[in-house]
Amino acid sequence: MNFRRVAVTGVGVLAHCGIGKEAFWNGLQGPVEDVERRVEDFDASLYFDNPKDERRTDRFAQFAFAAAHEALEQAGEIDADPSRRGVFLGTGIGGLMTVEEQIIRRHEKGDRRVSPFLVPMMMANAAAGGLSMRYGWQGPAENTVTACAAGTHSIGNGARWIATDRCDAVLAGGSEAAFTATALAGFRNMTALSGTNRSMPFDQDRNGFVMAEGAAVLVLEEWDRAEARGATILAEVMGAASNADAHHITAPSPGGTGAINCMRLALDDAGLSPDDIVHINAHGTSTPLNDAAEADAIHKVFGEGTPPIVTSTKGVTGHALGAAGAIEAAAVILSMQHELIPPTVGHAQLDPEMPPIDIVVDEARPWTPGPSMSNSFGFGGHNGTLILSPA
Repeated sequence: MNFRRVAVTGVGVLAHCGIGKEAFWNGLQGPVEDVERRVEDFDASLYFDNPKDERRTDRFAQFAFAAAHEALEQAGEIDADPSRRGVFLGTGIGGLMTVEEQIIRRHEKGDRRVSPFLVPMMMANAAAGGLSMRYGWQGPAENTVTACAAGTHSIGNGARWIATDRCDAVLAGGSEAAFTATALAGFRNMTALSGTNRSMPFDQDRNGFVMAEGAAVLVLEEWDRAEARGATILAEVMGAASNADAHHITAPSPGGTGAINCMRLALDDAGLSPDDIVHINAHGTSTPLNDAAEADAIHKVFGEGTPPIVTSTKGVTGHALGAAGAIEAAAVILSMQHELIPPTVGHAQLDPEMPPIDIVVDEARPWTPGPSMSNSFGFGGHNGTLILSPA
């Protein structure tokens, strides 16, 4: 089958380090305070005509609407048939803030005080459905819930719709807003969170991830159509892969076996070899097991030759769960535009138990943009890898 090329023509992103592409990029350079990575100063009213609609939309969907708005503004007028415009949005948890608020309300005030909008606000597919209705995109509107790999899987799946001629344009990405007392307690009690709110990817002293929220959405288009309408093509989605560790609900497979196979599958999908990859935006959560497995996997896939340049932007952004992969895909595209790879903030000394990998530290590193890999590995053994290249 002849697959169609997939262009990226718009990027929208918001995270703790900045709302909008420019602020986000500047924030990636560091430094960062040792705090939970919440999106401060977010004004949801900017994205709603009716205050009632705003109140009836969970924060994770509000984030998705904001990111999509910025991405579509950059992409410009898309002339594809509405039935061939799709939406693929990932989330790890969905409307958890609404769930927790309504459980407390029911406990304190009784059944009749539970909001009739509870279900449409808490649904993991609320952001995808909301975007399709907001913009009249009548093609497939779907949702991926694969923990921390959800954003990456959504972009890969959306790109495949275009490559296989199901859609001509797709809004793809991920969104998460899960800062509730119960979620934090759960992560803390499983010892997944950093006790110091310090994200230190691949560092010998790393002690857990830092919770984050945020969103990123990409506008994907069939390459020839984007070119024909005069769109500015920012990057190309060359390949993607997904597989499962089939090992443990939270721990990665020993030696990074699942990650190794996922990266190799993505390379095959893109028609590239390991030597073609210039840069990797690592999953790099700052947890002991995850970072060790990923470093081992990178070393085994890319060997002793000219290793790719590795960074983990989670040193700044924290770990936004189901939005993380989409936020990191946005970071890769911005790295290509700026010809700089942002540093792994929080990293001081590579864990001596890890194989050597070329990690960007201290400050951004100039580079000649080339094919780049973005990894996401989630609870449940879900693995996802994207390969993006400069336009």
